[in-house]
Amino acid sequence: MTYNNNYSKEDILRIAKAENVRFIRLQFTDLMGSIKNVEIPLSQLEKALDNKMMFDGSSIEGYVRIEESDMYLYPDLDTWVIFPWVTESKVARLICDIYMPDGTPFPGDPRQILKNALKQAEEMGYTAMNVGPEPEFFLFKTDEKGNPTTELNDQGGYFDLAPMDLGENCRRDIVLTLEEMGFEIEASHHEVAPGQHEIDFKYADAIKAADQIQTFKLVVKTVARQHGLHASFMPKPLFGMNGSGMHCHQSLFKGDTNVFYEESDKLGLSTVARQYMAGVLRHARSFAAITNPTVNSYKRLVPGYEAPCYVAWSASNRSPMIRIPASRGLSTRVEVRNPDPAANPYLALAVMLAAGLDGIKNKMQLPPPTDRNIYVMTEEERESEGIPSLPLNLKQALDELLRDDVICDTLGEHALAHFYELKEIEWDMYRTQVHQWERDQYLSLY
Repeated sequence: MTYNNNYSKEDILRIAKAENVRFIRLQFTDLMGSIKNVEIPLSQLEKALDNKMMFDGSSIEGYVRIEESDMYLYPDLDTWVIFPWVTESKVARLICDIYMPDGTPFPGDPRQILKNALKQAEEMGYTAMNVGPEPEFFLFKTDEKGNPTTELNDQGGYFDLAPMDLGENCRRDIVLTLEEMGFEIEASHHEVAPGQHEIDFKYADAIKAADQIQTFKLVVKTVARQHGLHASFMPKPLFGMNGSGMHCHQSLFKGDTNVFYEESDKLGLSTVARQYMAGVLRHARSFAAITNPTVNSYKRLVPGYEAPCYVAWSASNRSPMIRIPASRGLSTRVEVRNPDPAANPYLALAVMLAAGLDGIKNKMQLPPPTDRNIYVMTEEERESEGIPSLPLNLKQALDELLRDDVICDTLGEHALAHFYELKEIEWDMYRTQVHQWERDQYLSLY
């Protein structure tokens, strides 16, 4: 999505009238990463563009108590887009920041949390964090009532084509819709598991990239529904198959210069890039609760399914958490492979950036690369090489989160408290449930 439109309030009012837009969705994201919106008729658009549209924050998960519920939506004018799938009574969208009645940014707004992290980078002299996300998803058949089943719509594999890849038409329509909305699509292909797909779009600065991820999810789900399918970004929907990741390629820039690139270095990596990676590795166990935020996330982070389980890096190996893609020069970047698409993208990018900046500030030393397949190493071998595991479950991840001041400070007191509380409830509900696996194992045995 290109945000170089520089729309003015007058531009948007003019376009809305010319295109016969009838409704506008004022979108924002809650702490859990779910897209929320307040839909207004065209008659209220001018009021919204003047930042005077109010909503009840107490009804949004992780926002505020009922006695302090009034909040304001400040639209980012450059996120204006008309949804191409609505032909009559057209609907447009503006992504909003959340503000308090006194005109200050709401500290629990995930978009604002990412903006705060980017301000820290700016204070250190970096003008942009560029991010290229790779969110994967599954396409499932629906039943006669339109509810999702666990039946996959194809038996394709990595880069397969029709007739094996029966999701090809749906994926093509997703790509066409995204392009109509301003995305620059770089690649689209079937992933490793049956029913699994990936669509890669061009990198953007961090705020735009997070906005893109949210828009991407909305488009994928909408177009899939038009094909009678259900698209799921659940990290591990099926046992015995690969899960869905959201690898995040990232780099820091000063103006037009990629500060991660160093021509004289054997791997083309600058000292700054190495320090950034060292910071990401140092804080990886702590930010996992944000980048891998569900009970299900940790079913994906197991050996044997291409998902990283271990805190290590390599330029030639896909089993560690960080990989260095082959491109150099302006394209030099760090690929962090543990995030999954259930993550709130604003929070995930904020904590990874904060971790990397901490590595630069403290001139952290990057450990040697791990060019062996970590999955086949014994626990003793991993320990001797100083390769820790990512958390094994959400509870471990939450415990690690609270021990890390850098990550906690990045989230801020409000977001941290509400996120932790909601995730503790999720873990407790999971922990106390009796699951089908237990009945299968124990009901007859004991």
